Order: sequence, then C-alpha cells, then structure tokens
Amino acid sequence: MINYILRRLLYVLPVLVGVNILTFLLFFVVNTPDDMARMQLGDKHVSQAAVDNWKAQRGYDLPLLWNEEEEGFAQASKTIFFEKSVGLFVFDLGASDNGRDIIADISQRMWPSLAIAIPSLIFGVLANITFALLLIFYRGSYLEFGGLFICITLMSISGLFYIIAGQYFIGKLLVLTPISGYAPGMDAVKFIILPVLIGIVGGLGSGVRWYRTLFLEESAKDYVRTAKAKGLSDLQILFKHVLKNALIPILTGIVVILPLLFMGSLITESFFGIPGLGSYTIDAISSQDFAIVRSMVFLGSFLYIIGLLLTDISYTLVDPRVRLD
Repeated sequence: MINYILRRLLYVLPVLVGVNILTFLLFFVVNTPDDMARMQLGDKHVSQAAVDNWKAQRGYDLPLLWNEEEEGFAQASKTIFFEKSVGLFVFDLGASDNGRDIIADISQRMWPSLAIAIPSLIFGVLANITFALLLIFYRGSYLEFGGLFICITLMSISGLFYIIAGQYFIGKLLVLTPISGYAPGMDAVKFIILPVLIGIVGGLGSGVRWYRTLFLEESAKDYVRTAKAKGLSDLQILFKHVLKNALIPILTGIVVILPLLFMGSLITESFFGIPGLGSYTIDAISSQDFAIVRSMVFLGSFLYIIGLLLTDISYTLVDPRVRLD
C-alpha cells in the first residue's frame, strides 16, 4: 500500500508540471502581458507608457524564461515563469492583478462554497440511492417506467431553468427563502437552502439512472440468484446484498469529487450571489484578473489529481479482491 501511494504521488508531479507549463503558455505566450495590460486598462488606444507601467506594477515586465541582464541563478529566477508559475507548486499564489492576497481570498471564500457543496452531496447521494432502489424494487412495473421517464425529463432540462424557476416560485412567489445573498454563521442556512435544493433536483435524473444501472448489474450476479434460492425476500436481497456490494463503486465515485467540493459551483454561486470560490473565479474572468484565474486553474487541477488518488486508495480498502504491490 505504501509503495503504491508513493508511486502515485510521483505521477502527480509530472502532471502538475504539464498543467503549469500549459497554463503559462496560454497566459503569457498566446496571450502576452501587453495583451493583458490593454484588456485590463480597457482602452483600445492606450499608450505604451501606460502598458509598461501596468506590467511593472504586477511583475509582468520581466523576461518570460531567461533574464540575460542578470547573473547566476538570478537569470532564471528573475523571470515571469519563475515568479508567477514555480511558486504555485508550493501554493504561493501571490497577489491578484488588483493587489489582493489570493490565499487570503481563498481561505475566506471556501466556506460558503463548502456550505453549499457538502449538503448537496450528502442529501443528493441519499436521494439518488433511495429513488434508484425504489425503481429496482418495482422493476418492470409502471412505477419504474414512469420514474425513468421523469429521470430523462429532468436530464433534458437545463440547469439554468432549475435555478431561475426555483428563484421565481420559491423565492419570489412563495417567499420561503431569499432569492440571493449570503450571511455568515447560522444565518447562512436560509440562504443555502434553495441552492442546495436546486442542486439536488438538478442532479436527480442522471444520478438515479446511474445508481439504478449499478443496482441492475449487481442484481444479475450469481449471489443474488443464490440468495433467492435460499428463500430470501426481494427486500432483504436488495438491502442486504445488492446495496452492500454496489457501495464499492458508489464510494469510489463519491471520493473522487470530494476535493473538488472545495472549488465551488461557478453557475450556482453566481446566480445566488454566494461569495464562494465559484463566483470568485467568474468575477476574476469578468474583470480579466489573470493571476486569480491562473491560480484557480492550477488549484483545480491539483485537487482533481488528489481526488483520483483517493479513489484508487479507497477502492483497495473497500474491495479486498484488489491487491496492491
């Protein structure tokens, strides 16, 4: 197990290096610092002096990869790549283009994102499993066909429709929850109820169908036929055997997205005015704050890789048939 984890950790570094280099090329080669300055200043006829001043204030006036004006190690360190990209490996995200500390912003905004993401995940999984088991229990009946029709219908509707419809009916007509906004502490509950509810309903169609497929695969295996031959009821087989064995792919599927909960939801947070990391990224794109966007891309890639690593480890823990050398 230890050797396996060490090998997987060694795989992480080249992947992150590749992501970092690709991000650097996109932000500083394809889109040059001069282009960033002109977009940020918002003037088509901005003077070169203003561009140079903007770059100097943010450290974008340095050479990209090699500084011939310096000597020794400074030739490599006094460059845009070293100062803006190498520090990402130790999570030194630096400052945004408007001078704010990115780490401080992330540490403040991650809590609203988690306040929405964690309940959405927990209650969403419970709802998906419950309805999927219900369809399996009434397999071949009109209830299953009707449930599948509803699932396909839910999958066919855009996520924006759920947000707009929920805000209109629940927030405006019924006035049960605020339409948007956020408050710290326990006051946040009334603001996150509607986003969490919409998140659960929006993922119900695809989630139920996926869990139903897992349960169907387990139901067709030999141990289920053996259990039936022993006289166990369908309800006992469903909960004591099918659900138990299907928890392996369910668990690994959940583990892979756990680190990504930190990143928040771009669309949900923007529409509901939640000051989380999703809206933080959207605001950075809108204001063309390239330092924040670059940092969030790298952080998202890192968390995704960690999620894959945790998935592999969790799979070996819950399934004793898998052995790691």
